[in-house]
Amino acid sequence: MTDLNHRQTTSAVALLAFACGVAVGNVYFPQAIGPLVASGLGVSPDAATTVVTATQFGYAAGIYLLVPLGDRLRPRRLLVTLLTLTGAGLFAAATAQALVPLVAASVLVGTATVIAPLAGPLAAGLVPAERQGVVGGTLLSGCLAGMLLSRALGGALGDWLGWRAPYVVAAVLSLTVAVLLARMLPSPAPSTAAPYPALLAAPLRLLRTEPELRRSCLYQAMVFAGFSAVWTGVALLLTGPVYGLDATAAGLLALVNAATMVCTPVAGRLVDRHGPDRVTLVCLLVVGAAAPVLALGGLGGVPGLSALVVGTLLLDVGMQSGQVANLVRVYGLGADVRARLSTAYMTCVYLGGTAGSWLGARAYGGFGWLGVCALVAVLTAVALGRHLLVRVRPLPAAASSKHAGWSAS
Repeated sequence: MTDLNHRQTTSAVALLAFACGVAVGNVYFPQAIGPLVASGLGVSPDAATTVVTATQFGYAAGIYLLVPLGDRLRPRRLLVTLLTLTGAGLFAAATAQALVPLVAASVLVGTATVIAPLAGPLAAGLVPAERQGVVGGTLLSGCLAGMLLSRALGGALGDWLGWRAPYVVAAVLSLTVAVLLARMLPSPAPSTAAPYPALLAAPLRLLRTEPELRRSCLYQAMVFAGFSAVWTGVALLLTGPVYGLDATAAGLLALVNAATMVCTPVAGRLVDRHGPDRVTLVCLLVVGAAAPVLALGGLGGVPGLSALVVGTLLLDVGMQSGQVANLVRVYGLGADVRARLSTAYMTCVYLGGTAGSWLGARAYGGFGWLGVCALVAVLTAVALGRHLLVRVRPLPAAASSKHAGWSAS
């Protein structure tokens, strides 16, 4: 790789990481403003959490319906189109006068803002196999920055200007990124000319035939369900009678965990060096340790708040680092079908997140904060139990070629 190509690749990866952060933020800032939406629209806090669930459901649907097109269409045009639709959906959400149209707009936003699962396969194709862990960690750092900053700024903007303001700002950011990608992103040729129905069928076929894909999906779906449950419930906890804080507090709690952004590139290097299975085991143990620490957050006061900071930091580090390991394992299954592999994997993960948000709200309503923490422990135990059945083995040095015939089918 020449210095010029190296610089171009580095710039492209950095731009994609920024785009991932903006897009992922659209999924997460509603978690910080749920109580504000409830009071602004005159609905219960439990009902307002359907906005979060709807956005995550739309995201899972968008991954399944749109991400396979990453193997079929030029990525620059596809990404720009999706970000433009995202901006339109966010503006529609900002003008919603009732919960139902807000939920409908949230589904649209979630469906269109699937930039991260498209950027991952694109970036993996720009670098050699031995650098895919580092590049994956860089993109996930961008995603994490968007996740954290969107909660913090979303909560602060909501308290200051009302719950509609975060939607307007997110719309402007999405459209700005669309312009940047249109001007600066390289646009490699598609890897397949397969018709759309074949692209939709491919992720299901891959799930059926690839045990490594299935277990990666299980690990991250379980962890992400617990993660979503915690961040849905923590806004209710902080704004409830135990703490009596405002929506800004949930965002600031997320911002404290910005240190996690440093961990994902490190996790990428560890995956490149030791393989994804060893890193996955450590990550699952970290997430499991987060559950009892988070449970202490129900105590309230400074001890409880300290426990929430430490617990959410453990949860974020374990979840994000595990994502790096799982994606490297998945992308190693076939270079020519990465978008379809990403589709299968990310659809399962975000269906897990959607279920986690729903279960987290129900657990909090029925059993309080301890119910949410118990849910995290159970979900992590399922993933850890499955992983302990697998003998740790290194990732193959080169991507498999057994799917080569799929690129034209």
